[in-house]
This record gives sequence, C-alpha cells and structure tokens, in this order.
Amino acid sequence: MPCLHANNPFPDLRGRHALGIAARLAQHDSGLHQHPWGQILYTHSGCITVTLDQQLCLLPPKRLIWIPALLPHQAQMSEQVDYRSVYLDPTHYPDLPSQVQLLAANDLLIAALDRIAQADLDENWDQPPGRHVMLVLLDELQRAPNQALFLPLPKDSRLQQIRLNTLPPALNELARYLGASEKTISRLFKRDTGLNYQQWRQQWRLLKAIEQLSTGGRVTQLASDLGFASDSAFIAFFKEQTGLTPGHFSRQKRYFD
Repeated sequence: MPCLHANNPFPDLRGRHALGIAARLAQHDSGLHQHPWGQILYTHSGCITVTLDQQLCLLPPKRLIWIPALLPHQAQMSEQVDYRSVYLDPTHYPDLPSQVQLLAANDLLIAALDRIAQADLDENWDQPPGRHVMLVLLDELQRAPNQALFLPLPKDSRLQQIRLNTLPPALNELARYLGASEKTISRLFKRDTGLNYQQWRQQWRLLKAIEQLSTGGRVTQLASDLGFASDSAFIAFFKEQTGLTPGHFSRQKRYFD
C-alpha cells in the first residue's frame, strides 16, 4: 500500500493508469501545485481546505472532491487528517468530469476508494478483480450528488486583503478599512463571486462552522468566534443552512447524510 508522509516523494506515475494513496498528515500545506492526472481526494477524519479555480473548498469527512488534471490547487490541513487520494489518467478514463466537483460519498464509493488506496503499486486495474473495483468507483462517481461547500474568492486586489482565517468584518467596517463605499464593495463582490457581501460572509461562516465541528469544535466557542449573539442564534443559522443541528452534525461527522 503506498502511504504518503510529509517528507515522502510523490510516487512515480509512469506505466500506470491509476494510483491510490493512503495518508495521515497534520499541519500540512501542499503549496500551489498541479497533477498530470485527475485526483479524487476524500477524508475519513479531519478536514481539508482546498483552494482552486478562484474558490475555497471545504472537504469534511464523508465528502470527496474531484480535481481535473493540470488544475492548480492547494490543500491545507490544520489538524490531523486521515485521507485517501486516487489519481486517474484522463486519457485512459475519458468519461471523467471536466470540472471541479464536490460530492457526497456513499458507503460503496468509500469502499472502492479505500480498496484502491490500500492496494499494492503493481495492482492491475484493467484486469479482474481490480477492474471490477475501478468500474464501481467510476460508476458511483457519476452518481454521487453534488455538495456545494465552496466559497468563491474575489478577484479585485482590494478585496483580496480580507483575511480568510478570521471572521470577515461587517460591511460598514470593511468599507472604512478599504476606503471604499459600501455600494462599491457590494458591486465588486457581486461581480467577482456572484454573491453580495452579506451572502458571501454567511457562506464563510458556514464553511468555518463545518470545519471546526468536524475537528471537535464546541458550539459556545463557535458562536462567539463567528460573531453570533448567542448559542441559539448559531444553532438556528446552522440548521437553516444544513438541515442539521450542530450537535447532530458533530455526532455523525457528516454533512447532509
């Protein structure tokens, strides 16, 4: 089984059409990079933040992201993450998606990913039994429902000054800081992200809440960190956005299951 550690070189892809990796990393930043193959990235536990294609994507447990070949991206892990990564040659598997997708992973899809990630490097995925596993993976990948845990990022250089690791300020505070009118900021956000500033800020709060709950965050601390007036206000917001209470989400360690 190929296992990736923080200091290990990436395995050689030559002579293969598919490769799986099982990895357990913490406090890791991949830096901006790209692969000649498409990549499926899935977490068993922990949470990965992926930046790509002018958007921030959150990958909590039971979710996977499909990253097309040659698309620059960056993966960051603050806490320990147990994840699987499967690389697929798009010339050999021509029906793979051409766009980034964030998908819900059912038990069958997870089992196929685990089987590929834990296989020996010389596994032949074009002959049984490997071929059967690969066919299940490709079929379930097509069937998996989309889960839009994306935060579009503004392109305007002024708006890129907003720090993403802390709660973005209210619109009037941001206007004072940037020296621009609230109307101008709202117009730029709508142009660059498709969301007005308040919608964008709420999406940031949702992603940060999911990230922290996935790694054991407490409701009271989250409500305070995310600027809610009370625990009940945060719980109501989270349930409105996801259909689950924070407690239910924390117990299941999954989103929209």
